Amino acid sequence: MYLTKEEENILNGEHGETLQKAIEILVALGDIYNADSLVPVKNAQIAGVSYKTIGDAGLEWISDLNGEVKVPAVLNPAGMDLQNWDKMGISDEFARKQQEIIDAYKKLGVNTKCTCTPYYLGGFDTRYSDHLAWSESSAVSYANSVIGAKTNREGGPSALSAALIGKTANYGYHLDENRIPDISIAVESELTGSDYGALGYQVGKMVGKRVPIFYLNNKPSSDELKALGAAMAATGAVALYHVNGVTPEIQNIEFEDPVENITIETEQIQEVYETNSSIQGDDEIIALGCPHCSRSELEYIAHLLENKQVDKDVWICTSREVAENNPLIVDRIEKSGAMIVCDTCMIVSPASENYKLMMVNSGKALNYVPGMCKIPSKFGSLEKCIKEAGDSNKI
Repeated sequence: MYLTKEEENILNGEHGETLQKAIEILVALGDIYNADSLVPVKNAQIAGVSYKTIGDAGLEWISDLNGEVKVPAVLNPAGMDLQNWDKMGISDEFARKQQEIIDAYKKLGVNTKCTCTPYYLGGFDTRYSDHLAWSESSAVSYANSVIGAKTNREGGPSALSAALIGKTANYGYHLDENRIPDISIAVESELTGSDYGALGYQVGKMVGKRVPIFYLNNKPSSDELKALGAAMAATGAVALYHVNGVTPEIQNIEFEDPVENITIETEQIQEVYETNSSIQGDDEIIALGCPHCSRSELEYIAHLLENKQVDKDVWICTSREVAENNPLIVDRIEKSGAMIVCDTCMIVSPASENYKLMMVNSGKALNYVPGMCKIPSKFGSLEKCIKEAGDSNKI
């Protein structure tokens, strides 16, 4: 792999141990995947933030680093709401360790906004054809597919290394030839809302790490595309997909129709809604916002909760910036007894383990909750989730 003189100097340790470690990681990846060089990135999104997932070993590794990121960088969700962790039932010890992780990243110049939807953040502009170093699976899918930017699914250490160096290895989805669709998906029925999460849940298992192109009967919104990509990245390893006539890149490239074709029938979508649908329990939580809710999603949730009082615990996960930019919507939601949860999500927070059942409207959460939270999950539309949360009128 070709390195510039400056990159060689960093590799030789002339700019300090931290940058040397960082470029060693990037060069190792480049060698594994036959990259020709390093490519500059516009920004980075770094996973490996929740103390639940990285533990003391991860905290120690980050804390030992010295330096400052060369490009704007933000974090994936932490293991708790950084301001209201006590309301989630988080222990003092976990909170202390989690804050140490946040402080360690902050020392490196990382913006400690914790979200899986960095594309909603002000000043974190990401545009078509930008090279990025993002690591959260749903964010990677959204960047590649909906925005048309270029990123591989970086690991937490490689994304941080890319942020410190300002570059990443030039392979995979940074190369145009690897972004061509190689399997087509025709969907029988018209879809809406959580149907896209159900579609992604099924398709991810079928296509693995290939690049699908979808032929749909209706035009999905950006929130629906977000749900589709998040689910495929969870049940498979899809980091890039196209929707014919909708996503930007497929309208700007020439390609031959893939040889392999799959048809998704209505019954396959319905199967996802039936997952664990018969399970009932008093210790049930309704958890929404996986990936983190947009303003429009919060607005619709507030509408559904109008004049309602929830009977179960309800978490609505979003970034702190989106919540703070929409205080009236947040107030409408919380009047129902539902809780806006910032900086974290139901998957990476240990607080989820305080329950025995979780209902979600996310194909990604449906897949991850049983393994990462050790409780069963069931799937419903957003409307069904709100109805199950409590349907009584306020007195």
